[in-house]
Amino acid sequence: MSREHVSRSEQETIELAVELGSRLRGGEVILLEGELGAGKTVFTRGLAAGLGLEDTTQVCSPSFTLVNVYYGRVTIFHIDLYRIEKASELSDLGWEDFLGQGVVVVEWAERLDYEADAVRVRIRIGEGDERRITISEGPSRA
Repeated sequence: MSREHVSRSEQETIELAVELGSRLRGGEVILLEGELGAGKTVFTRGLAAGLGLEDTTQVCSPSFTLVNVYYGRVTIFHIDLYRIEKASELSDLGWEDFLGQGVVVVEWAERLDYEADAVRVRIRIGEGDERRITISEGPSRA
């Protein structure tokens, strides 16, 4: 099932992600795709709020650390693959160890070669602050 949404502000993107996050129970994989500046980290901030993280200001892009962990009603593993260049680096990250331990959110998921029962979120930049956000739930190949 796929749904497309149009967000006209960062706040609307956060609200959409809060709604999705509030439905998650733990164990899900969220695959985020979109160009630089599309709003993947903003969407993650909304997911974290929906998952009960009280201080969402701590949600930031893990481009240099590769993985950030946040504690809401379930643990959130926020992974950024922007700096990953080779499959071996991804293996070294050990991200698959997080599966089933909480909600795994992967930015730059298009760099991930993994078949998963996941929620795929594609964010495309429109005019000004507009974003076209497509959310697909179910089996996915990143």
